[in-house]
Amino acid sequence: MCLGIPGQLVELPNEHEHLARVEVAGVGRVVNVGLIADEALRVGDWILVHVGFALMRITEAEAATALASLEMMGESFDQEEALTES
Repeated sequence: MCLGIPGQLVELPNEHEHLARVEVAGVGRVVNVGLIADEALRVGDWILVHVGFALMRITEAEAATALASLEMMGESFDQEEALTES
C-alpha cells in the first residue's frame, strides 16, 4: 500500500527552485515540489508527500483528516501487534 503523507511547507529556498523544507509529523524533510511547481506555493501551505515528492496542495482540513486517519491506523497496528505478542 502506498501512502501520501501531509506535510506543511516551512521553507522555500531560492537556490533550489524544486526543493522545499517540509514538516511531516514534527520531523523536517526536504521534498521535491517540481510536480506542483505551477502552483503558487507559500510557507504554511499543506502538501501531500509521497516518496519525497509533493503530489498536490491540500487544505488544512484535508491534512488534519489525513493525519487523524494515519494516527488511527498506527494505533490499530500497535494493538494488533500487542495481541500477537501476548
